[in-house]
Amino acid sequence: MKKTKYYSLIVLLLFLVIAFYSYPLMPDQIATHWDSQGNVDGYMSKLWGSLFFPILMIVINIIFFVIPKIDPNKENIEKFKETFNEFIIVFNLFMLYIYSLTVVWNMGREFNMNVAIIPALGFLFYFIGSLIGKAKRNYMIGIRLPWTLASDDNWDKTHRKGERVFKIIGIVTLIGVFFSDYAMWFLLIPLIIGITYLTLYSYLEFKKA
Repeated sequence: MKKTKYYSLIVLLLFLVIAFYSYPLMPDQIATHWDSQGNVDGYMSKLWGSLFFPILMIVINIIFFVIPKIDPNKENIEKFKETFNEFIIVFNLFMLYIYSLTVVWNMGREFNMNVAIIPALGFLFYFIGSLIGKAKRNYMIGIRLPWTLASDDNWDKTHRKGERVFKIIGIVTLIGVFFSDYAMWFLLIPLIIGITYLTLYSYLEFKKA
C-alpha cells in the first residue's frame, strides 16, 4: 500500500504540473466533454476546467485509500489488495492520459477525442475484469447486487462470469478504434449488455439456491 501511495502521489503531482504549465496557454472556455460522435458538447471556465481533473483525482484517491479501512468486510479486501492497488495505479494513469488529451486538444491540436480515448478505455475495462475476478465479497468493490452481497457463493460465481464479461467488453471496445464515427458505441452497447447479463445471472443463481 505504501508503494501504491507513493506512485499515486507522483501521478497527482503530474496533474498539478500539467495544470500549472498549461494554464497560460488555455482558452477562456475549455472544452471538457465530447459526445458520441466526438463533437464538443461541454465547456468550463479556464480556471475550473484546468483544476477540475486534479481536484477530482485527489478526492478519488482519498476514497481509494479509505475504502479498505471502512468496509465492514475489509478482511476480504485484504485478500485481493494487491490487485486493487494495481487498479489504483492503472486508474490514475488512465485519468492522467484523459486529462493530457484534454489539455492538448484545448491548446489547438484538435483530433477525434473518442478514438484517442478508446484504447485506454479498452485496457481499463480489461483490467477491471482482472480485478473483479479476484475480488471477494465486500460493500465497495465489485458487482454489488443484493444477491452477491448476501452470499459468498453467488458473489464468487457472478464475479467469475464478470471477469470474462469485462475482459470481452475491453477487447470489443478496442475494435472501435477502426470505426471512428461509432467508436464509443463499441463500449456502451457491450457494457449495457454485459451489466444486464450479469444482473440476470446473479438473480437466477439466487433463485436456484
